[in-house]
Amino acid sequence: MQRRLFRSINEPIREGLSWYELWKGPDSGLIWCWERGRQYQTETTAEWVWRRGKHVRLESPAERAARAANGELVLDGWRGGVKEKLKVPVKAGTLSYLATWLGMRNEDLDIDLDEARIVVCSRTGQAVAFSAASSSEEDPEEVPDGE
Repeated sequence: MQRRLFRSINEPIREGLSWYELWKGPDSGLIWCWERGRQYQTETTAEWVWRRGKHVRLESPAERAARAANGELVLDGWRGGVKEKLKVPVKAGTLSYLATWLGMRNEDLDIDLDEARIVVCSRTGQAVAFSAASSSEEDPEEVPDGE
């Protein structure tokens, strides 16, 4: 029996959920990752950091989402983004990255949990395989005390 996680782009982003509900539900946080990717599209504030003696502007979430919409596997907090083409033909990526990326692209959350999905980065040409097997090691940090 095929296991599939689906949520329409027309569904509203959920609000008022606890950390436990977001990360430890039956979807293991994938819906929240997808919703967070959708939110990136409207976050236009870029960050500035101090590097090598000068201020450097970092890309805003909306700028990363626009690149994702063009097929780039942009760097994000989850394993799956690519900076350059690697020597390995296929890199392993997490389902959390795939869910966030689908949200940034304004696509439905549609993930087959039993099959790997291979995506090729439009900028680097690097192939990345997203599967439950490569996601088994990921776990968001534990809930802080008092929440």
